[in-house]
Amino acid sequence: MVDPFENEDASYLVLVNHEGQHSLWPEAIDVPSGWRVVFGGGRRLECLDYIEASWTDIKPASLSARVDTR
Repeated sequence: MVDPFENEDASYLVLVNHEGQHSLWPEAIDVPSGWRVVFGGGRRLECLDYIEASWTDIKPASLSARVDTR
């Protein structure tokens, strides 16, 4: 059985949670609670490229907000 997170032939989504963290997610699996789709369905590499271009600060949003207010 092929790992659904490693299948080059599958369609994927890019998810984002309330902290602005991104996740590559197989389109065939239900989106977990607390996450929303921001890109896809697309090829795995397309989604990884989107994540690389979009998620430039990996700090959670709540931490960034605390740092910005100091």
